[in-house]
Amino acid sequence: MTAPLSKDLVALSGLFVLSATIHLVKPEVYEPIMPEAIPAKREVVYASGVLELLCAGGLLHPRTRKVAGWATAGLLLAVYPANFKMAADVQKSNKTALKAGTLARLPMQIPMIRTALKAARG
Repeated sequence: MTAPLSKDLVALSGLFVLSATIHLVKPEVYEPIMPEAIPAKREVVYASGVLELLCAGGLLHPRTRKVAGWATAGLLLAVYPANFKMAADVQKSNKTALKAGTLARLPMQIPMIRTALKAARG
């Protein structure tokens, strides 16, 4: 029997839909945080947006929740270096709120990964 849909899964799915929308509508927001070694940055940003949408939808459906949980945890781990780069890059600016926001985002990945793994484990 599949566990009922929890508030944390709904929230994680919502965050992924929001992030995916930005990836697909304004990919230039994410291109600067891509590691230099990655070619075709825009295409990778689009692909990650599509993956986020797939993960978000998969987390909401009982039949796909476990696979989507593993995929979501993997995606969060895969993009963590870009989030770290964004936080590091922003520290050079004079925008205090943006500095704080990008730094606060880093530890927020932990409960998101935990929620994804909880879904993966059923």
